[in-house]
Amino acid sequence: MSPAVGAVVIPVSDLEAAKKVYTALYGQPHTDQPYYVGYNVNGFEISLNPQGDRATGPIAMTDVDDLDATRTALLAAGATEKSAPQTVAPDTRICTLTDPDGNPFGLRGK
Repeated sequence: MSPAVGAVVIPVSDLEAAKKVYTALYGQPHTDQPYYVGYNVNGFEISLNPQGDRATGPIAMTDVDDLDATRTALLAAGATEKSAPQTVAPDTRICTLTDPDGNPFGLRGK
């Protein structure tokens, strides 16, 4: 698989208020938990994260085959780690890096 942006994670301060807006736009979420609300929009994931860093805004998540190898290559190329890899679902891990200007981006893979 080639790397492709497969999701956007949106940090929210009031999950219930945000959920009303995004449900009106995208329909019922496929996952509705106090820690995460997710919408599938034609195969693209829109995620609401009440623990996210609102100062950095939404983060594009790039789907990769090998999260560890991709992360290592990006760190060697000058990216900086913002959050270490963590398991968020069976067979799914994520991490957040920043580019040299401090812009955040995420990786999602195994």
